[in-house]
Amino acid sequence: MTLEWTDKDAKAVDTARILAADAVEKVGNGHPGTPVSLAPVAYLLYQKVMNTDPSDDLWIGRDRFVLSAGHASLTQYTQLYLAGLDMELDDIKALRTWGSKTPGHPEYGHTKFVECTTGPLGAGVSNAVGMAMAARRERGIYEPEAAAGESLFDRMIYCIAGDGCLQEGISSEASSLAATQNLGNLVLIYDDNRITIEGKTKIAFSEDVSARYEAYGWHVQHVDWTNGGTEYVEDVEALHAAIEEAKKVTDKPSFIKLTTIIGWPLPNKQGHHSVHGSKIGGDEIAALKEALGFEPEPFAIDESVVEYTRANAAERGRAAREAWDAKFKEWEQANPERAELLKRARARKLPQDLSLPVFEEGKKATRAASGEVLTALASQLPELWGGSADLAGSNNTTMKGEPSFLPDERATDEWPGNQYGRTLHFGIREHAMGGILNGINMSALTRAYGGTFLVFSDYMRPAVRLAAITRVPSIFVWTHDSVGVGEDGPTHQPVEHLAALRAIPGLDVVRPSDANETSVAWGEILRRADRPAGLILSRQDLRTIARGEKYASAEGVANGAYVVSEASSEPTLILIASGSEVEVALDAQEKLEADGVSTRVVSMPCQEWFDEQPAEYRESVLPAAVTARVSIEAGIAMGWSKYVGEKGTSVSLEHYGASASGAKCFEEFGFTVDNLVSTAKALLG
Repeated sequence: MTLEWTDKDAKAVDTARILAADAVEKVGNGHPGTPVSLAPVAYLLYQKVMNTDPSDDLWIGRDRFVLSAGHASLTQYTQLYLAGLDMELDDIKALRTWGSKTPGHPEYGHTKFVECTTGPLGAGVSNAVGMAMAARRERGIYEPEAAAGESLFDRMIYCIAGDGCLQEGISSEASSLAATQNLGNLVLIYDDNRITIEGKTKIAFSEDVSARYEAYGWHVQHVDWTNGGTEYVEDVEALHAAIEEAKKVTDKPSFIKLTTIIGWPLPNKQGHHSVHGSKIGGDEIAALKEALGFEPEPFAIDESVVEYTRANAAERGRAAREAWDAKFKEWEQANPERAELLKRARARKLPQDLSLPVFEEGKKATRAASGEVLTALASQLPELWGGSADLAGSNNTTMKGEPSFLPDERATDEWPGNQYGRTLHFGIREHAMGGILNGINMSALTRAYGGTFLVFSDYMRPAVRLAAITRVPSIFVWTHDSVGVGEDGPTHQPVEHLAALRAIPGLDVVRPSDANETSVAWGEILRRADRPAGLILSRQDLRTIARGEKYASAEGVANGAYVVSEASSEPTLILIASGSEVEVALDAQEKLEADGVSTRVVSMPCQEWFDEQPAEYRESVLPAAVTARVSIEAGIAMGWSKYVGEKGTSVSLEHYGASASGAKCFEEFGFTVDNLVSTAKALLG
């Protein structure tokens, strides 16, 4: 495809530079250097390459843009303005101020046409990989007969990353998996400007990045605007040709190393780390404007340029959308069942007749129960898919009989699959797994989950936090939830993790006590599609209690906490537990009742859901008049004081575990009926 690049386009690029410089100068802080030097790159993508409909930020057929170098937010904001993508000049002027559409880093769900929240370096790379994987899976669900590149659900994902992004481990993890998955719809443009906050990257970053990506298995190109350091020429045609070449490579993700000078064409500060994260200064901006032929006043731009760019974006968007809409109408008429599934999945709704397993009395680890629930959901929820970070057999994250999501040549006898499969293999890449899940779920046409051991949630915490910030409904399945892990010892036994995860605002932490609570928990997590959840599951077998006269229905899980076993009379003591400790509380209740202590047992699988309930319900479960309360959970007690109150106490674990059987660890650390009974009696005086 031939690039048409006029003087108006060149002027529009310079307009973006001036707006970036003025916006940072006005607010007094920000990152102007990269938005100034990368203005031609972003403009090329938005105005000449990507399919975007300015009238619809959620159009399924749009290409995706991810600014992994999120600190350079004006790189994107200025292009949203020039293209008329729900951004006006006043929004640019309001950069980094309260309530503006232009926060310091791009925020998904806050600013239209921003596909993901970026800022933590490298995270955007993992999101982009997830988006690329999602596109292939969506084609497999909704239009599998279409040839690659010809489906309504095909799209390109373009990501801009900098030196900082590629130093972070998450980008390495995600890029490695992207090559394994042959993601030919992903193009990563690396801004090789050799500058970070502390100065030149050679003080900490000396590798051959292109060689690294070649070793991963990416298609690699190099566009050098410095011409080997001899002369700086913004060869937009060369970059466009590289992008077009990348689009032809359908069996590999593409990496384009673009060698630039940060802040170019600033007359005096180009190439200096001072323009990375600080305002440029009035004198330098004046010199820049004089060199580019702009008036000296802040935000003084040629309106005819904006009219030109918006008209161009609108016309390109209209043409692309009309062609897509025509194909979609034909597809919709020919595929009514798939169309109905698409409508439901896009609305994040569940089938009205969704059926969840009910388990008989017995013994079963909640991780095993979770695996059976997933298998039961497979035929009912085609949009649900997921896997594990190399722990499928331990996490029980594989839907029975479902093929792996793999290029044909990657399939094995143990893991048969195809490019449209359902079982994800993230490899030992917990952090990237979290970011990829977020990228998949932001695509909003499927719902994805990923599993690892709870102790390794530490490795992926930044991605979990970003899911909570953006209210993306990623599902994190964390098994091996306590010292009940046993012989693997303290390195693999979570102690502080439940409290640490509950400290993340907007994350639902759900720790069911038996198989039936696990089943109900899955249903409730899937219904709550406006936030992420962590499902905390046991390694060891737990008692599946007989629901009915003695024990309440597990449907109470949906309320976050419920009275699982009522006292024989008006309660004088309440035992509150989660997970594997509920059965200890139930056994302790029997002993206490035999000793004349009227005891209620409350199962509290999810504090967040309980806190959302009306005050009347919370009072009915934990009546204020009953001040003798004991929480029991095999982790630190932090966070339980709000439920046990000033006169209550906690049976907890305030130190690391030990290498021994899970049962022995529970015995030695006080998670026993006898200790709980003695603690309760001491509390009662």
